[in-house]
Amino acid sequence: MLPAMATLGELPEVVSRTDFPDGFVFGVATSAYQVEGARNEGGRGDSIWDVFCETKGNIKDGKNGDVAVDQYHRYKEDVELMSKLGFDAYRFSISWSRIFPDGLGTKINEDGIAYYNNLINFMLEKGIQPYVTLYHWDLPQNLHESMGGWLSEKIAEYFAMYAEACFANFGDRVKHWITLNEPLQTTLNGYGHGKFAPGRHENSTVEPYLAAHHQLLAHAAAVSVYRKKYKAIQNGQIGLVVDCEWAEAFSDKLQDKSAAQRRLDFHLGWFLDPIFFGDYPAVMREKLGDRLPKFSDADRELVMDSVDFLGLNHYTSRYIAHATNTGGLHYYEIQEMERAEQSEGGEMIGDKAASEWLYIVPWGIRKVLNYIAKKYRNLPIYVTENGMDDEDSETASIEEFLDDKKRVGYFKGYLAAVAQAIRDGVDIRGYFAWSFVDNFEWDQGYTKRFGIVYVDYKNGLTRHPKSSAHWFSHLLKGDKENKI
Repeated sequence: MLPAMATLGELPEVVSRTDFPDGFVFGVATSAYQVEGARNEGGRGDSIWDVFCETKGNIKDGKNGDVAVDQYHRYKEDVELMSKLGFDAYRFSISWSRIFPDGLGTKINEDGIAYYNNLINFMLEKGIQPYVTLYHWDLPQNLHESMGGWLSEKIAEYFAMYAEACFANFGDRVKHWITLNEPLQTTLNGYGHGKFAPGRHENSTVEPYLAAHHQLLAHAAAVSVYRKKYKAIQNGQIGLVVDCEWAEAFSDKLQDKSAAQRRLDFHLGWFLDPIFFGDYPAVMREKLGDRLPKFSDADRELVMDSVDFLGLNHYTSRYIAHATNTGGLHYYEIQEMERAEQSEGGEMIGDKAASEWLYIVPWGIRKVLNYIAKKYRNLPIYVTENGMDDEDSETASIEEFLDDKKRVGYFKGYLAAVAQAIRDGVDIRGYFAWSFVDNFEWDQGYTKRFGIVYVDYKNGLTRHPKSSAHWFSHLLKGDKENKI
């Protein structure tokens, strides 16, 4: 039983390595499409993002991940830098279409296997533990074209086949597996708004729920294969990564508190309730009716308890107020809530980063970690992404980007809040900064920079650690002065 969370109070002025338990993992994170490049090398097939980027207007700056930051060729340089900075772990994703170019599993791509073997082996040589995401949004294009991708129930068996190929080839060295990254984002933005690949929005009141359901079944199918055939031999752990903004009630009114709870049920509960309680949240069933798929008894059994740990991607928080729905059927309208950046008294929830959705609210991560621990059995949690972005600029000098004081403040504040959540009794095992390097930021292209390492896009993709990278290095090496 977790103790009640103490009042928020002020964040401590100093955060140090000793605020975290022995064995706590500090890492950095990226994903394959955002950093690898080498689109047409090593036998890789196209993913839905390769094709989505070809349509004019889909990406803010008209660019793509064909080269990205070329980690495919520069992985040794990047891993060396992680090691020099003092990180313990690297969370990266495997490109499904680099393993099975057609997605169907008919023929394994040995060049793809060799690439990830080389990456993993070099990481271990440098003392960096691999935390591997199997699916970070880059579905093989052929699976989308031939069967509708996540809209097809068949997708679960193809995902399980791909997952097994990864367990069989890499699981002797990989001890932490993540099946899916942020299924909510691919579901809503890929099949609701159409902002992300595959860019569907024609049936936005039904398809997101179908895609989400099939992602949950695919996750559970992969976990089942791992537990039956590999876990006992390989001694690894397998989990799922969800994203969540903290939902802080706009006022003490019951209506606003209920709206904040609905927001959490639609955001976190959508994916975690089936795993922990066997079904979607009651409020989703009530508001969505037949548009929310049902679990068969066999599916429910497969999905329940299908995680050894949870990954949380968290960036920001919002005030949530009640809003009356006038009949809209969209995901946000049906929740009967509105998000606000200002409190009832007119105070901003936090300073703004570059992205319009990202406000700096360190206390929010403590609240969401406590909420997850209390509601979902205090299962081990890894903070698998946390970070903030700068706007790219044609006129700013490299030196201006390297002196990223705001990002240093962000990490200090959020890490101090994570340390507080640990003291509250939350079982947090690790923290991964997003992102290791500046990279392709999905529909925003290269206009946003999340990296703790600057990538010079104009001069051979050279890497330059920012102040935030050096700050992490001091923290991890036990230097005392890490004042906010």
